[in-house]
Amino acid sequence: MTDTTYVDRLRAGAPGKPIFFVFHGTGGDENQFFDFASRLLPEATIISPRGDVSEYGAARFFKRTGEGVYDMTDLARATDKMAGYVKRLAEEHKSTDILGLGFSNGANILANMLIEHGDLFDASVLMHPLIPFQPVDNAELAGRRVLITAGERDPIAPMPMTKGLADYFARQGADVKVEWHAGGHDLRQSEIEAVGNFFAIHA
Repeated sequence: MTDTTYVDRLRAGAPGKPIFFVFHGTGGDENQFFDFASRLLPEATIISPRGDVSEYGAARFFKRTGEGVYDMTDLARATDKMAGYVKRLAEEHKSTDILGLGFSNGANILANMLIEHGDLFDASVLMHPLIPFQPVDNAELAGRRVLITAGERDPIAPMPMTKGLADYFARQGADVKVEWHAGGHDLRQSEIEAVGNFFAIHA
């Protein structure tokens, strides 16, 4: 049987409300965005898993061999495991919409779930994602809502690659929006406000 378990933090929400998965960045943990998610959607079920890969003690969701160089075999493993985890918990909690938010490495595992399992998430926020390969087309992304937030001077997730990912989602028929700020790989207030506006219809 495939392992779909993680160390996680969970808060059960009200019946008939969305389930909201949040994914931390490298070196973060299940607490990084938990309270933020709880404030965004106070009635939703909130679930925050901790990455099951350690990079010199820093938690991640999949392995890499260098900055921006992914272990594609481990990315495939991690994506399938996480998709199974999301499906299992969404069924257990009898949730309506399935929502996701990830930052940096967390955005990357979420983005790859969208690429490989296009019908899994109804709405997703990718904060400073980096997908350094050409994703395969997935018609199941049509109509899915995606918000990408990014820094114009981000050295880890360069602007051309962010634009390329947004263009990919647009070609699949997703409803994609991009929120830019003038900084780098840091979170700004404008991003926080954009995320709040994006999820307002699910509150």
